[in-house]
Amino acid sequence: MGRLLIIAGLVLAGIGLLVSMGVPFGRLPGDIIVRRGSFSFYFPIVTCVLLSLLATIIFSFLRR
Repeated sequence: MGRLLIIAGLVLAGIGLLVSMGVPFGRLPGDIIVRRGSFSFYFPIVTCVLLSLLATIIFSFLRR
């Protein structure tokens, strides 16, 4: 459990560094954005798929 928490903290710190450096995390091609007048709808489908794939890979390595 402790190892999982350390790795999760390192991953969150890495994401924080990328966001602070200006990497457009969450605005990938394929994300759905609808803007009409004063209404806007944003659905990050590609971002969700990539995060799910990354989490699956990380947890599969931790499981071994």
